[in-house]
Amino acid sequence: MDMNNPDHILRCKDVMALTGLSRSTLYSMMSEGTFPASVKLGKRAIGWRSSVIQAWVDAR
Repeated sequence: MDMNNPDHILRCKDVMALTGLSRSTLYSMMSEGTFPASVKLGKRAIGWRSSVIQAWVDAR
């Protein structure tokens, strides 16, 4: 995981480790608009840009 690359895509497992949130909490907060939206990577895969997640963590 290269956090120095702002376009690096983090998978759910990495986002959960960085934020301390569970998968269900991530999805719940995304639907409420209180967590950054994910990027669709494929039919059944999503991720988040590391820069967006880092900004969200820093703002908390």
